[in-house]
Amino acid sequence: MIFLSLFITFFEIGLFGFGGGYGMLSLIQAEVVHHHAWMTSAEFTNIVAISQMTPGPIGINSATYCGFTAVKNAGLGQTMAILGSATATFALVLPSFILMILIAKMFLKYMNTPVVQSFFHGLRPAVVGLLAAAALLLMNKENFSSINENPWHFWISVALFIATWIGTKVMKINPIMMMAFAGFAGLLLLY
Repeated sequence: MIFLSLFITFFEIGLFGFGGGYGMLSLIQAEVVHHHAWMTSAEFTNIVAISQMTPGPIGINSATYCGFTAVKNAGLGQTMAILGSATATFALVLPSFILMILIAKMFLKYMNTPVVQSFFHGLRPAVVGLLAAAALLLMNKENFSSINENPWHFWISVALFIATWIGTKVMKINPIMMMAFAGFAGLLLLY
């Protein structure tokens, strides 16, 4: 049954998805697009875009939309798709909830021990790797077009990517403002 598969999949992602929501994106895509084939790569890209625009953590938003889309694509109705959203969201959040309760009790007691410090030191590179994987997975044909198929879309997408990176990293412009500017520029230049 799809609900049990959704629960197990998103529970595992929640358990091993270090690095926050962006770190989870590569795990979510691997499971929902490649492993289970609940949706296409284009549908997942749209889900990521919507998840970034809606309030809340991107990982949780993505799980909610993925649960809905997976159940809807399985041919079940709207009500069942809403239950799929709730199942995926609950399953993703549950490991963090359990771990935070356990860690809160244990962390204060053992936070200065060498073992705990070594564990967190080892997690840092893994988190950076997951974030880099998420960024690379989103640099695909659906987001940037293809230089062979539509060079105008490709080069405008690359220019918007570079402008947004410079705006946020160098000029310290608020990322929300940069998203609004990039969206407006995309409306003007791409259509």
